[in-house]
Amino acid sequence: MSSEKLPHLLIVEDDRALQKQIRWAFDQYDTLTAEDREGALAQVRRHQPPVVTMDLGLPPDADSVSEGFKLLEEMLTLAPDTKIIVLTGQNDRANALRAIALGAYDFFAKPFEIEMLGLTIERAYRLNELQQENKRLQSMQQPDVLSGLLTRDPELLRVCRTIERVAVTDATVLLLGESGTGKELLARAVHESSSRRNERFVAINCAAIPESLLESELFGYEKGAFTGAARTTPGKIESAHNGTFMLDEIGDLPHALQAKLLRFLQERVVERIGGRQEIPVNVRIVCATHQNLKSLISEGRFREDLYYRLAEIVVNIPPLRARSGDSALLAHAFVRRFAAEQNRGAMTMREDAVRAIEMHPWPGNVRELENCIKRAVIMADSNQLTADDIGLAGAGLQDDAPLDLRHARDDAERRVIITALARADGNVVRAAELIGVSRPTLYDLMHRFGLK
Repeated sequence: MSSEKLPHLLIVEDDRALQKQIRWAFDQYDTLTAEDREGALAQVRRHQPPVVTMDLGLPPDADSVSEGFKLLEEMLTLAPDTKIIVLTGQNDRANALRAIALGAYDFFAKPFEIEMLGLTIERAYRLNELQQENKRLQSMQQPDVLSGLLTRDPELLRVCRTIERVAVTDATVLLLGESGTGKELLARAVHESSSRRNERFVAINCAAIPESLLESELFGYEKGAFTGAARTTPGKIESAHNGTFMLDEIGDLPHALQAKLLRFLQERVVERIGGRQEIPVNVRIVCATHQNLKSLISEGRFREDLYYRLAEIVVNIPPLRARSGDSALLAHAFVRRFAAEQNRGAMTMREDAVRAIEMHPWPGNVRELENCIKRAVIMADSNQLTADDIGLAGAGLQDDAPLDLRHARDDAERRVIITALARADGNVVRAAELIGVSRPTLYDLMHRFGLK
């Protein structure tokens, strides 16, 4: 069997003779070796071995266990599912137990029997395989509701984590962000991640419905309540019973209806137009707007008490221009998607197109970018999109770099890495070539800045 098909086993040991002995004894695995902490971390990043054996005494101070414990913690942070078997001295039970408490899978005291270590390694592989299979089955049963949101931006990733945490509660969520940033996508993610996922998700745009019709749309009406009311009709809030109700562009809700919505939020009952009966409704409320509600409050156009009812959890969504690298990342994805939909074959973007996309401020955010790429895919003469095809020839750079030297250097490095990954469409080898470093160096830099 070729080594490419064998499971990886990482041996972290600075004793060359013992390292060679373990490699010889476990030739049924594709054995990787490292003699120090940095080498071990590089192997974990590159190969993600399911099982690791490691000595606690590592250079530069092999007589101390501090380097070994530091490596143990870093490996578990980097690859939490990896099974780490710690090798300790004969009379070092205290450190062995400490390693187990930190998350090591098992420990062996030196000198050890190869057969017993082999059985432990085999069990560790089996457990790792079971865990991976369990994760795979869980992902099939409960798909990631945020999988349609592409980003490498730390701020938007924090927004995603917030959505995941609050979705399991019944708290009212207020999504704030410019038009086209994905507010409805996140609202649906709140619904799909909650216990209400099997019930209805109902959305209404407060800015798209005339004020004269909005009240009946929200609260419904009884037969004969007004001319044309030929039958009793439940409102949108009532139809979302047990599910999730989204009020999009809540900042455009007429002042007269704000009081009625506030009463519903307080009492959780609705009263149809022309009706006298209070109808209890169990619904989760999610609101969204591109407007500054606090400014509207100061202008007297939005009720302050309603704002605090809606703002139990406030989520600020960053605009596309503030998300380094995301415009190119999304553009690549849109090109593939629309090329498939339009039967254009394998389409790509030329370097000038990617640069123009990165430089453009995208005032319409992701929606504008999506429409721009779709139009370019349909209209382009060749299968390589240029800046002219996208309609962005001559775009200029924006310079908003910080003045603090250390932060400027870190920010510049991080932006270069994100930009390279975006231009290379996630290909780490190509990105490393673009910025002139080795692949291991790029992996180290990505880990430093928390990039995946």
